[in-house]
Amino acid sequence: MTRPLADRIRPETLEEVVGQRHILGEGKILSNLIRQGEVPNMIFYGPSGVGKTTVANIIAKKTGKSLRRLNATTASVSDIKDIIGSLDTFLTANGVLLYLDEIQHFNKKQQQSLLEFMENGKITLIASTTENPYFYVYNAVLSRSVVFEFLPLSEDDISEALRRAVGKLAESDYKNYRVSVSEEAIVHLARTSGGDVRKALNGLELCFLATAADKDGLIEITERAAEEATQKKVLRYDKDGDSHYDVMSALQKSIRGSDPNAAVYYLAKILSAGDMLSACRRLLVIASEDIGLAHPQAAAITKACVDSALQLGMPEARIPLANAAIFLATAPKSNSAYNAINAAMYDIEHKDTGTVPRQLQNVHCDGEGAEVKGQNYLYPHDFPKHYVKQQYLPDKIKDTVYYEYGDNKMERLSKEYWDSIKENS
Repeated sequence: MTRPLADRIRPETLEEVVGQRHILGEGKILSNLIRQGEVPNMIFYGPSGVGKTTVANIIAKKTGKSLRRLNATTASVSDIKDIIGSLDTFLTANGVLLYLDEIQHFNKKQQQSLLEFMENGKITLIASTTENPYFYVYNAVLSRSVVFEFLPLSEDDISEALRRAVGKLAESDYKNYRVSVSEEAIVHLARTSGGDVRKALNGLELCFLATAADKDGLIEITERAAEEATQKKVLRYDKDGDSHYDVMSALQKSIRGSDPNAAVYYLAKILSAGDMLSACRRLLVIASEDIGLAHPQAAAITKACVDSALQLGMPEARIPLANAAIFLATAPKSNSAYNAINAAMYDIEHKDTGTVPRQLQNVHCDGEGAEVKGQNYLYPHDFPKHYVKQQYLPDKIKDTVYYEYGDNKMERLSKEYWDSIKENS
């Protein structure tokens, strides 16, 4: 049986791996470790189809260790005992590199059974997980491991892998044709893959298998074939039309403009293009930038919707994200905190703002030459209404106003409260 295309073009060297430049690029930590051939226990964290297994294979070849694989969804303690039983044999003279997929499915006892051998170096563990390891991996295993986060691949990364795969398509036991794949088909497969190169390659292979050769033996894969293979309409979501950034901008401006219909439309466009993560990030930003202090719980509510979406995945994720988009669009608006932090950062970057006032500094020992003895800090909780007038900004900018109360109900009430207290203090 012909091996799947994704397996046939699996990279064998670091140079062939697409994406993950933040850890595999020249001079990056994981790249350096692999090239040196001495690797620690590691946990690879990230979504499916982004290169975790591929990198583990490359590491195994570099280290010269015997590679063993287990999938935690089906493995048991007896499987681990079998690997432990093979230690110190001729076949494992250099130790074992254990690639444990989906480690989050191992319970505490199963994970603990590896600790002794991770300590003495007889087993080098590379565990992969699609879940946050700090929640699902036992602390003792975490403390003996280095965590590397693998990110979803970009469209450019996946397009590169697809172009490399085209040359492999005709190399099968049952076909020997010339293959042509249009650039539009490659872009569509990359765009609808959701950052998963395996998904994109499977789509390309499906196009190949489903497309008949012409009389000259040419299999021509078009954008239409790619659309049918992925069962998704081609969305103009690129730099030449409704670009990624244009649609993101339209989503935020629609919410800022309090138009829930436009907000949910642009959200739908982003989700239909398979870009759920960008939608999540943008909604979180909007909650703090555009709603802000007018509805202080907006950030927490949006975070809850985003967390639900990430746990559910598409297509169900569209529901909590729609809740967030419509909620934010219909919420009162304020950018007062956004303006305040921008103004403060501008002063810090462009002005000499001076030092922290003495009364706010950490307690210091006053030498004999000190003009002023003691911190002289006034503890607000010792005063009525928990407030006392005191200078907090450095001397050079002591009268600067960064935060201007917004004209929404929440901030007006806050201003009235503090005005009454400060006027009577």
